[in-house]
Amino acid sequence: MVDRIACPWLIKNFIDPNAEFIFVPAQDVLKKAKELNAIPFDVDNAELTHYFEGNEEYVSFDALIKKYNLKDPALLELAKIVRGADAKIDNAPFESYGLKAIAQGFRIISRDDYENMKLQFPVYDALYAFCRVKINERNKSL
Repeated sequence: MVDRIACPWLIKNFIDPNAEFIFVPAQDVLKKAKELNAIPFDVDNAELTHYFEGNEEYVSFDALIKKYNLKDPALLELAKIVRGADAKIDNAPFESYGLKAIAQGFRIISRDDYENMKLQFPVYDALYAFCRVKINERNKSL
């Protein structure tokens, strides 16, 4: 559920600012993506979806970071929060629990996925800013 909005935010801000998103039922994503020559994400059998390395689960947000070789330390910190909110992992960051609740709440109050993106993108902007400060403070203490 978190990846559904986190991934478009990541794509728009770090991969393709002109990307367009089409939301269809999960069972139709691969077929529609093929029809539109689009890149599917966050569904079974898509390249950009949840995956495991060893016993550790990673989410579609991680798959995008890996595929596009994104190295921004604050973005990698944000990925931990997204992963903790969208996967079953040990020692999820505390912020993950809040992000999961926020994502659920916005899904409830949004008319559709497009409104949900519009409402939630500022949340990811704020979390990214938080992560940048966190990384900078961590680097100062080294």
